[in-house]
Amino acid sequence: MAIAFTFPGQGSQAVGMGRDLADAFPEARQIFQEVDDALGENLSKLIWEGPEETLTLTANAQPALMAVSLAAIRALEARGFSLKDKVAYVAGHSLGEYSALAAAGFVSVGDAARLLRIRGNAMQAAVPAGEGAMAAIIGLEQADVEAACAEAATGSVCQIANDNGGGQLVISGARAAVELAAKLCTEKGAKRALMLQVSAPFHSALMAPAADVMREALAGVTKNAPVVPVVSNVSVTPSNDPDEIARRLVQQVTGRVRWRETVEWFGQNGVTTLYEVGAGKVLSGLARRINRDIATNAIGTSADVEAALALLA
Repeated sequence: MAIAFTFPGQGSQAVGMGRDLADAFPEARQIFQEVDDALGENLSKLIWEGPEETLTLTANAQPALMAVSLAAIRALEARGFSLKDKVAYVAGHSLGEYSALAAAGFVSVGDAARLLRIRGNAMQAAVPAGEGAMAAIIGLEQADVEAACAEAATGSVCQIANDNGGGQLVISGARAAVELAAKLCTEKGAKRALMLQVSAPFHSALMAPAADVMREALAGVTKNAPVVPVVSNVSVTPSNDPDEIARRLVQQVTGRVRWRETVEWFGQNGVTTLYEVGAGKVLSGLARRINRDIATNAIGTSADVEAALALLA
């Protein structure tokens, strides 16, 4: 009867997220202040007031989503909740892995915010605007998507970036190759092949310059053994070793987010309930499509905190 906490990634952001937590819990409000101080700017104002197009920028969305997730954790802890005592594993979707790690004490909130700002800027800078692309492929077997990517790449880059489960795969790489692969997937019988409105080809080999930046950035922060094992995006195995976790975070920049396998791993290792901590309910929806035997709950508002505390008591 184990519990896992999961932390959302980019795409879950919304103007106003976390404001209710900050209003209800001084401890949650302090998280936003810590993030503002770490970045030297009023990111909280952007999170709560927008504009949406500025919040959605990768360099802003990444630390913003982490702030909301950690605010929810801090609100739980203010009411006596202990992650170490109640939760068997944590995991996060892409940038959410940093939120999971900060929640488990691997890095401080301030360092997590700075790392995510560096990560967002580095990922944006790795490929000139317009040269990369991503596409969501719905309703096609993974082997067929991989074959389409291989056929389309021909000396370029095109690969599966996200295996989200529920028949949803995301491909990433050079724009022309991704567009061709999306067309090939449609011809192979995909229900949909949708080009995504993203600013860079995330989780592809084109992100190698960003991986180098993150290797250096992670080397420069204090790292602790997390109090709860963190299941990695790239390996789908848990770890408490700080050096191993840092290596996996570097690999994550260019590697596949294996979310379907992560949820399946939870089910195979005794997890019966997943809590999605932070903005939105994207991961909860994915989990239900992957394994209906795992219960899901979201913790993103003060009411959610109260409900979760009753269940977790």
